[in-house]
Amino acid sequence: MPAGAFPAQGYQLAASNPNVGRVSFLERNPQRNYVMQWNLSVAQEFSPSLSATLGYVGSRGVHMPYRMDNFDMVLPSLTPAGYLFPSAATSQTLNPNYGRISGTLWQASSFYDALEANLTERVNHGIQFQAAYTWGRSIDTLSATVANDAYPNGMFNQLYFNQQTTRGLSDFNVSQNFVLSFTWQLPGLRSRSRFARWTVNGWQLGGVYRASSGQPFTPLLGGDPLGTKLDETSEPPNRLVGANCSSLVNVGNPNQYIKTQCLAFPAPGNLRGNLGRNTLIGSGVSHLDFSLIKNSPVRMISENFNLQFRAEFFNILNRANFASPTGNLAVFDQSGNPIPSAGLITYTQTPSREIQFALKLIW
Repeated sequence: MPAGAFPAQGYQLAASNPNVGRVSFLERNPQRNYVMQWNLSVAQEFSPSLSATLGYVGSRGVHMPYRMDNFDMVLPSLTPAGYLFPSAATSQTLNPNYGRISGTLWQASSFYDALEANLTERVNHGIQFQAAYTWGRSIDTLSATVANDAYPNGMFNQLYFNQQTTRGLSDFNVSQNFVLSFTWQLPGLRSRSRFARWTVNGWQLGGVYRASSGQPFTPLLGGDPLGTKLDETSEPPNRLVGANCSSLVNVGNPNQYIKTQCLAFPAPGNLRGNLGRNTLIGSGVSHLDFSLIKNSPVRMISENFNLQFRAEFFNILNRANFASPTGNLAVFDQSGNPIPSAGLITYTQTPSREIQFALKLIW
């Protein structure tokens, strides 16, 4: 709106340009949404200090919120080859009197199944550890509720009228996760020498190791080649089959993580691609934090005083845990030309090695 036009000319400008109008749609008489959960676990004690737990966890979400930023799109026709959109030159959105129609339908669904294992060793000879492993899978038709692009790997304005096109791994899905934490109170020294006891006694080692698989994402087409006439699009390419295309990622290659040679621009360009939502999996995480602690009682002050020295090493192995290429998901532009930056990873999930030292007085 030009400077000085508001408020006197605001209505006139808005009325003459229907693309600026916005409205929100809420489903009338929505069905009641609910979530069912169930679990089963068994525990076994192998010794007074060692125990293990194995369990299964599941859930099912029904009639969950399905948020759309914009319903006002051009509708396609379903053909044997897939959804075919009409020519952009002659097509029309659902309601050309509005620029955007946002809203919520109560139609999303979710499924979760997981195997959980836990092994715990209580203090035994100064050693204490706990190991936990989860193998699970979360599947849904939309992961967000307030906004359909709440996650960086989320997709904009999907085909809300056919949830089979949006059913896939949840945006937050991490299939495997392993965590090991431990502490070891090093054996002390019995000596008449006070200096020797102070030097050797009171040392403790600790650490937390985490390893997990990556989160899913979807390569996209740039622009709006389908002609949906949406301001934000998430249009997938075609997936090619072949000996080298069983996996669509180049593991460990941050410059081209996506195997673009296994993807193709749809032909014709107004035919929706066949690549499913969240088909590709990003890089996982392997991360070790380590600590070295020295406890020194300060008996000259009080029996309850303890001077603690701490040396902590975060990501001690200095491993580069690459993130998903969510900033470079477009593999072809609107005309079908390959985009050189497709699959480029520009940041990591964890920082580089960090070391810190501290002194604490505990009483």
